[in-house]
Amino acid sequence: MVVPLEELLRGLAPQVLGAVVRRFGHFDTAEDAVQEALLAAAQQWPVDGVPASPRGWLITVASRRLTDLLRREQARQRREDRVAQWAPQGVPVGDTDDTLVLLFLCCHPSLSAASQIALTLRAVGGLTTAEIARAFLVPEATMTRRITRAKASVQDSGARFTMPADREERLGAVLKVVYLIFNEGYASTTGPSLQRVELAAEGIRLARMLYRLLPDDPEVAGLLALLLLTDARRPARTGPLGELVPMADQDRSLWIPELIDEGVQLITATLPRGPVGPYQLQAAIAAVHDESPSAEETDWPQIVALYDVLLLLTDNPMVALNHVVAVAMAHGPTEGLACLSAIEHDERLTKDHRLYAVRAHLLELSGNPTAAREAYEQAATRTTSIPQQRYLHLRASKL
Repeated sequence: MVVPLEELLRGLAPQVLGAVVRRFGHFDTAEDAVQEALLAAAQQWPVDGVPASPRGWLITVASRRLTDLLRREQARQRREDRVAQWAPQGVPVGDTDDTLVLLFLCCHPSLSAASQIALTLRAVGGLTTAEIARAFLVPEATMTRRITRAKASVQDSGARFTMPADREERLGAVLKVVYLIFNEGYASTTGPSLQRVELAAEGIRLARMLYRLLPDDPEVAGLLALLLLTDARRPARTGPLGELVPMADQDRSLWIPELIDEGVQLITATLPRGPVGPYQLQAAIAAVHDESPSAEETDWPQIVALYDVLLLLTDNPMVALNHVVAVAMAHGPTEGLACLSAIEHDERLTKDHRLYAVRAHLLELSGNPTAAREAYEQAATRTTSIPQQRYLHLRASKL
């Protein structure tokens, strides 16, 4: 099967950038050189044909462009005597190793989570700055500054293009960045659309890449399974006008069975290997939901048990809030409200609309429409997602 040129270049971009940075350093300038090489390929290959070694062609062209850029920079700085130091460094490694190193480099601990996400999407995902800016609803100039600062911070840190010694510790940041990229696409926190499908797809693509590179890591497998099982529900999450459809009301025939099957098989094979981590447990919870024939047949006691274990591993307020919902569904809204009272003063939750939405739902189930309506309205004022606002106002109006 012939791979479309855009898809081929997008897949090669992180491999080429990784190879050039590993050989020459100069992360910021290397990224510019690789972009120029990709542009040259997009212009020349449709006319001259795709070369026998597309990756080698791009690395060669990017290396030449990098040398030109560095020469000009050094000339301006009157340091042409350093040109001799631009020779390739080290023994080459495989393209998959380069991509993995690049992922870890983008998640350098000196960067904020927002900068890690932006840099990962730019360097590994191959998205343009304009695309990233649109995804996060900020001006392109703002995103340009954020990415530029991130690249400069990595450069100034003196980080070399090698697998970091703290790989095990930094893998958590890498997984979190991929998860956040997916989650912002699956449930957008701002703007007129509930979902940004292309951003969620990019999160899954990065998770698949990580799984190919680290197939024996159970949390990498757990993350991929979680994203697949979650994305399987995407077609049923919105109605004809883009409105939010909660899981209990979704048409499950619209769920994507191929993603469910792949996710279930992956998490089923992964859990026995251990050690069990948060992404694996979340994937197991997602699998219970996806395998339930209907909302009424959901095995809520099993979900509660999985959340009980998950709460032992993570101090995540959203996990605690989801645990409350599971308790309410398994044992009734009164018990759910009792659990909610134990976490509702957590400062990490008090400004989040989801706390008030859960409270409203449980109050509605418990037969207190007046308090439920007030809580729905409070939730609506705390979200910047327009579809979420509409849904919450609608629930309030029905009471």
